[in-house]
Amino acid sequence: MSETTNLSNIIDMTEERNPELDKNIKELLSDIQVLSRIVKYTVSEVEHLSVDEIIACIEQTSIETGTIPISPGATNLGKIESVQMENSIIGEGYITFDIRFILCYGSKEFRIIINLEAQKSTDYSKNNYHLENRIIFYLARLISSQKEVEFFHSDYDNIKKVYSIWICMDAKDGEESINKIFLDSQAVYGTPSELQQLDKMCGLIIRIRRNEDGKQSSNELVAMLETLLCMKNKDAKKEILVEDFGMVMTYELEGRVDNMCNLSEVYAEVGMNKGLQQGLQQGLQQAVGAMVKMLREFKQSDESIVERIVNELGVSKEEVEKYL
Repeated sequence: MSETTNLSNIIDMTEERNPELDKNIKELLSDIQVLSRIVKYTVSEVEHLSVDEIIACIEQTSIETGTIPISPGATNLGKIESVQMENSIIGEGYITFDIRFILCYGSKEFRIIINLEAQKSTDYSKNNYHLENRIIFYLARLISSQKEVEFFHSDYDNIKKVYSIWICMDAKDGEESINKIFLDSQAVYGTPSELQQLDKMCGLIIRIRRNEDGKQSSNELVAMLETLLCMKNKDAKKEILVEDFGMVMTYELEGRVDNMCNLSEVYAEVGMNKGLQQGLQQGLQQAVGAMVKMLREFKQSDESIVERIVNELGVSKEEVEKYL
């Protein structure tokens, strides 16, 4: 069996994740109003601060968004505020972080490096790896890349705390959750040692639903993220973000919301047409089934699916609902 090439890996990934949609999600998540709310409910050091105070703590010049991983050597290794977006170790290749930024609180000495990732699924059968292992790897890289940047020689007490926060969009109703990964110690013999510096890394997995029925989660952060990333009408989405979560529709945020909603609608149309072409080759009933499956892959609500297929194929509402 021949060795899998980096080009092959890229082709595989772009079939599963659309680069343009990924880019829009990253830009939406990297908006300062969104980042500040994610930080408030995940970073324990500043949870007592208001959203406006947290915005003041985020070094906005340090906010950088990455791209889908590409061939080593194809991009420059730039530094933003002494933080590298890509890390490379000979023999290990490159990894690229979705979003990465610095949080400063109290003084410039108190710095936290935060990595935010958008992930389609937590399912091992789809990823071919356990997500927690990938998070551990990212945390390790966030720590190791600080040497000779944030701390020098053996000054390990100057290591800055790191967070790797993963927003996973595959929870079913009742499955939305937030789980934390962190270091801990346990005495296996003798007197327990006081280990006071085990708080240097923290991983979080935030599982959100597609939220097609519009019911908000009881958790403030999950509810905000589900609204932000759902396939609602863009005007309805903006209204909820303003009224329920106190966001201000700045030119930048409104544009990012519009771009993602418009792009999602385009992909839904493409998906519907693809499903129609596949289905018509096999008969009307199979056409309905194929279109339902394709539109669900593009996160369309059941109501929207029924309306589209009824209008496109002229079948009854009841006929479509059989496949839902």
